[in-house]
Amino acid sequence: MTKQVLGAMAISLVVSELSLAHAVLLEARPSANGVVAGPDVTVELRFNSRIDPARSRLMLVFPDQRFQLLPVQTSSTPARLGARATGLIAGEYKLRWQVLASDGHITRGEISFHVK
Repeated sequence: MTKQVLGAMAISLVVSELSLAHAVLLEARPSANGVVAGPDVTVELRFNSRIDPARSRLMLVFPDQRFQLLPVQTSSTPARLGARATGLIAGEYKLRWQVLASDGHITRGEISFHVK
C-alpha cells in the first residue's frame, strides 16, 4: 500500500509541475488566421497564468518579411499582453510572441492574420 501511495504522490507532483510549466495562450486578438481592418490594429493576448510584460516580446512580421518589435502596453490584468500596430497595409502578417510566465518559463508562438 505504501508503494501505491508514493506512486500516486509522484504522479500528482509530475502533473502539477507540467500544469505550471508554461503560459498557455487562451485567446488572441487578432485571432489566428483572422481578417482585420487596417491600418491600425490592436493586439491582445490572454494567457492561462500571470506573465511578466517587461520580459515579454511582441514582434510583427510584415508581408515582405520585414519585422518590427511592438511596444508592449501595460495591462491591469496580469495574464494579458497588448500592443498597437499602426500603418498596416493589406496583406498577411505574423505576430510572433514570447512571454515569461511567473514561474520563470518562457513560451513562444506565432499567429498569422490578414489585414484587409
